[in-house]
Amino acid sequence: MDTERIAVLAHEKFPDRAKTALGVMRYGDQEVLAVLDRDRAGDRVRDHVPDIADAPIVSSFADALAAADGDLDALYIGIAPIGGGFDESWRSDVEAAIEAGCDVVSGLHYFLNEDEELAALADEHGVDLVDVRRPPDDLTVATGASADVDADVLLTVGTDCSVGKMTASLEIVAAARERGIDAAFVPTGQTGIMIAGWGNPIDRVVADFAAGAVEEMLVEAGGDHDLLVVEGQGSIVHPAYSAVTCGILHGSMADGLVLCHAAGREVVHGYESFELPPITEYVDLYEGLASPVHETAVVAGAVNTKDVADDEAAADAVAEIAEAAGVPAADPVRHGADAIVDAALDAGLGVDEGGNGGDEEAADE
Repeated sequence: MDTERIAVLAHEKFPDRAKTALGVMRYGDQEVLAVLDRDRAGDRVRDHVPDIADAPIVSSFADALAAADGDLDALYIGIAPIGGGFDESWRSDVEAAIEAGCDVVSGLHYFLNEDEELAALADEHGVDLVDVRRPPDDLTVATGASADVDADVLLTVGTDCSVGKMTASLEIVAAARERGIDAAFVPTGQTGIMIAGWGNPIDRVVADFAAGAVEEMLVEAGGDHDLLVVEGQGSIVHPAYSAVTCGILHGSMADGLVLCHAAGREVVHGYESFELPPITEYVDLYEGLASPVHETAVVAGAVNTKDVADDEAAADAVAEIAEAAGVPAADPVRHGADAIVDAALDAGLGVDEGGNGGDEEAADE
């Protein structure tokens, strides 16, 4: 199958508040031909994010189509605002994409297929509106089956939302595979689903079914891999998102946890009147909340140091979190995820039934 050629809508948010766009651009198989951001039109992606594939930043879908020589397959909405609403200022670009014969892929809580005007236009032009956050209809409550999957389960958990849990999960999987470990990414959010092409959007699932939705994915994938890395969401202390965090924690019945933190973050993102607890409290909170369902432990830390310019200061930030949590830590983007994989292996995770821990000899067998 040919790689999908796409444009990404990120008006007024690229790059710092367009994590869906950045996630797809950094980890997806799609070829990004243009980014829509009316505030940065005329710039290029590498003017702002040097470590991903370059593309022009344009003001409209019409400009994106021109930049792609008239050859685009889809428009992705690359913004995930609080509440997941649809901004009416995007409508003209979405309509232009549909009229050009492009599918539109959205991770919003606002479902494009329920927008009568857009749905009718899509039907007229024979294109698909893909609402990534629409969960399957057959989900149900958890049964505890996650405890019986053959694979070991590693879950990324956070001190806050938007600290890099998806990024850490993907980097851990990549590093584990490099070591010969049969690892797989289990997506639980809209960006992860766009990247992986499967998954359940846990923050849109009926609360009673959240743990079951995680369990369903682990049962589906657990027999095919030695290590499943589950993408966490939110934070157990988040005033808005703690419910989805708990659902994933209990539904995954994880064998190990990776505590993710953004260096320098002291208050809850978007809820700045709430201070973050000390790192040591997070370790106790996550382990204590998990233990009545499935005993687990924090085995490593993943520290997001993207806002720390100096390498020495970044290393100090990682060391500080490692000491506070009492486990090895790394910035999986800046330093690689090998230290996190080592910690997982030391905890007995990702070792196949033959006792192999993913070394080169095991990988060649």
